[in-house]
Amino acid sequence: MEDRIKNAMRFYVLATKLKYKIRSGWDENHWNVNKERVESVAEHIYGTCILALSIDSEFETNLDIAKVIKMLVLHEIGEVIIGDITPFDNISQEEKMEREHKAIKEVLGDLVKKDEYYNLLIEFDERKTKEAIFAYHCDKLDANMQAKIYQDMGGFKHSLENKEKNVVFKSDKIKQIAENGAKEVFDFWYANDRALFKDDKKFCDILDYIKTINTQEEF
Repeated sequence: MEDRIKNAMRFYVLATKLKYKIRSGWDENHWNVNKERVESVAEHIYGTCILALSIDSEFETNLDIAKVIKMLVLHEIGEVIIGDITPFDNISQEEKMEREHKAIKEVLGDLVKKDEYYNLLIEFDERKTKEAIFAYHCDKLDANMQAKIYQDMGGFKHSLENKEKNVVFKSDKIKQIAENGAKEVFDFWYANDRALFKDDKKFCDILDYIKTINTQEEF
């Protein structure tokens, strides 16, 4: 019993460090949000879960939504150790995944359900089941939603200046989006990410909808 308590509390203490880890994509080297405090990794996780519940409520998803929520609650726990690595940080997807999987095992430790939780995260990464695909889409859509919210709050003032110091603008794809006429930050997010949802019309429709509204005035 003592070992079970210790394992549970070790996992809790490690995993909840994500409450204090800031999402690096919003920092001055990336999208440069002009706010006193930006969201933590844990707040992002909460957002993905709320999106999943919201979409499952309004559409006939036919999903095991409890499984989806488990995936989303757990999907960033490797960042306790490796931090938040963005697609613009010059680390390949393969290397990031290798680091993340090793970190996940370390955070899970000796939990009785460590294999169940680890396998859920492998399923999330492989995106071969409908629950994993839906969870992945919620993960990506939450980031897009947050970008739009920050923009509507005026949080991106000056964020597209000093591009030579910004790792985002070293991306050939982002450079091309700029050449195609993107002006506002969300224009870049929209152009960069919409194709991720091409096989799920409801996610495309949601992204199209948030593009047209001001999130601070609409609701």
